[in-house]
Amino acid sequence: MIKTPCKSCAGSGRTRQEKKLAVSIPAGVEDGTRIRLSGEGEAGARGAPPGDLYVFLGLDRHELFQREGANLYCRVPVPMTTAALGGDIEVPAIDGNPAKVEVKAGTQPGHRERLRGRGMSILRNTNRGDLYVEIAVETPTHMTKKQKEIMAEFAKESGEKAFPESRGFWERIRAGKK
Repeated sequence: MIKTPCKSCAGSGRTRQEKKLAVSIPAGVEDGTRIRLSGEGEAGARGAPPGDLYVFLGLDRHELFQREGANLYCRVPVPMTTAALGGDIEVPAIDGNPAKVEVKAGTQPGHRERLRGRGMSILRNTNRGDLYVEIAVETPTHMTKKQKEIMAEFAKESGEKAFPESRGFWERIRAGKK
């Protein structure tokens, strides 16, 4: 028994204090990753060495990218004309350097292009995941009278052959009714 215990530690040999620590976050961490800081935990009893401090990371969602492991997914709007005729588009990348994607003529909504090595870093590895770009074909919402006439002429000229998915869908529906 200690006859005259210390006022700050009440004889336990340890005191409570706040301490600011710098933590290095490695590239490629995921939500829930645990980082151990050796010797930065609670002080040990009766002169024992301090324990370890564990930091659990929580990641916020990104406004453009969805993450699954090291792979990223991004939905990019593409004008209907570019999807129909083909062309190049720029897409955002996580490293800040936009990537070019070739949109092939006749690209359908929901088509995905894979950009190898443009995803997230992999923890403790030099490799990176992939970036998957989903094409979201945009249909015009405001058209002039002339544009509407051109679209009507296009529809008349195209017939069913220009839309094989629609034709196949309706053929399956009709076959099911018999």
